[in-house]
Amino acid sequence: SNLIDDRQTLRSTTRLSNSQKDHITELGNKKPANPFFFLKPPSSILLKGDGPVLRPRGVNVHYEVELGLVMGRKVRDLDPNDTQGALDSIESYLLTIDMTGRNVQEEAKKKGLPWSIAKGFDTFLPIAGPIAKSKIADPHNIELFLSVNGEMKQNDNTNLMLFQIPRQLADISRVMTLEKGDIILTGTPKGVGAVKTGDVIRAGMRVDGKEIEEANIEVEVKDREGPYEFAET
Repeated sequence: SNLIDDRQTLRSTTRLSNSQKDHITELGNKKPANPFFFLKPPSSILLKGDGPVLRPRGVNVHYEVELGLVMGRKVRDLDPNDTQGALDSIESYLLTIDMTGRNVQEEAKKKGLPWSIAKGFDTFLPIAGPIAKSKIADPHNIELFLSVNGEMKQNDNTNLMLFQIPRQLADISRVMTLEKGDIILTGTPKGVGAVKTGDVIRAGMRVDGKEIEEANIEVEVKDREGPYEFAET
């Protein structure tokens, strides 16, 4: 598909902090009353075969495996009860890893500052796909898994989402219009953690116990060259 070969088609990435309950607990956060979302830039996208995840100096990098949605049309003010309309607006699915500079994020939160940097470094969004909708009968019943150096770290089902996909799309589209090609990341299960230089991350998904080949990701972590080094603001 040209979709994943062309970053310009993937106009922007919008990710909901629609984490599952256990992930909220492990980070010490409170359960939100409504979905909360933030943006990752298109430059953070890392396609299959495009090289490693690059760890900036001084940054504590965490992984978060997530189901991704690729929008197939413009959506604005979607009714949260319009389940069919929400699913029909999706063109295809992705397997994604939302990489986070956790210490960068924590410092920004502590000081009440935006934390776009923590999510927006180059290579901080490895993706695999597209995955045809015909292969996923129910996006709320997919097993997502992620391992580091062969050790399983995350393995849970999307049926544990705090807010299901129609509610997520409704809340986003009431604030900003979703366009064809936008990517939505739908939240991560428990088990997030840090990776270091030299680690190998593998991730994928299963539907009805069968692994989806298009969803497989294998990516190494390497040091990022350049002048940036994390320092307290």
